[in-house]
Amino acid sequence: MREKSRILIIGGTGNLGKFIAEASIQARHPTFVLVRESTLSSPDKSQVIQSFIDQGILLLQGDIYDHNSMVKAIKQVDVVISVVRGSAIPDQVKIIEAIKEAGDIKRFIPSDFGSDIEFKGAVEPVASLLEAKAEVRRAVEAAGIPHTYIACYGFASYFVDGFAQENATSPPRDKVIILGDGNAKAIFCDDRDVGTYTIQAVDDSRTLNKILHIRPVANVVSFNELVALWEKKIGKTLEKIYVPEDQLLQSIRDSPSPKNLVLSLNHAVFVKGVLANCKIDPSLGLEATELYPDVKYTTIDEYLNRFI
Repeated sequence: MREKSRILIIGGTGNLGKFIAEASIQARHPTFVLVRESTLSSPDKSQVIQSFIDQGILLLQGDIYDHNSMVKAIKQVDVVISVVRGSAIPDQVKIIEAIKEAGDIKRFIPSDFGSDIEFKGAVEPVASLLEAKAEVRRAVEAAGIPHTYIACYGFASYFVDGFAQENATSPPRDKVIILGDGNAKAIFCDDRDVGTYTIQAVDDSRTLNKILHIRPVANVVSFNELVALWEKKIGKTLEKIYVPEDQLLQSIRDSPSPKNLVLSLNHAVFVKGVLANCKIDPSLGLEATELYPDVKYTTIDEYLNRFI
């Protein structure tokens, strides 16, 4: 049996990061998570840290802004997976610099996730976020680092849990705000499934220097279809309030950060339909559910059951 790759996860204590770490150790990869000193002592992270220890996941102290600690950690592994977020996205060039110095890395999976970066139709500030991800890709390729990019489109935990309703953490039960006409298609993936597919790809020669697209066919739905599915589950018709695109665009322009980022992301997903409109270039990309048919993904119908 071929030896399993040793995997380092950067940003592993976040929501997606912990699912990738769990999928890695469950697949019997020697699994390491880079953690900052402040994270180790944070009460908010104590539960996930203890969970990692209990599962046999090894913690390496370091920080992407501490070059020496990064090089030291990377020298112990074969594969590096970054799950950093927000303002740290462009700073992944520091991970690339550490990988170049450490040498002999079999694969790097940057924190690309979400939608494929090539889609058109996003407005600011989402457009700048996508450009930052594109710059990281260019840096990876310019450095000649073996890589895989993961495009998982819409995270269910982000879009489905609160139905894109402001400050909501669960689907609405009385009324729902619908952006645009609600007919644009989107793609949603359970975060845990994203972790599973990511780990499936790390030692797969077919995904080397490719984009792995996670597009479960049962999870391609419009917002109207999502609402109808929820209404059926709770046996109730929601009051629907539609927000025209021009009104949403004005709200994006008028809103401070980070609210404008949230609104522009919702505009791209629910009004422009950029997630479902992305096409897979067969010379560059592969679809995860076709590549790994034995993985049973969570459908949106199943996902919604947890809120009933």
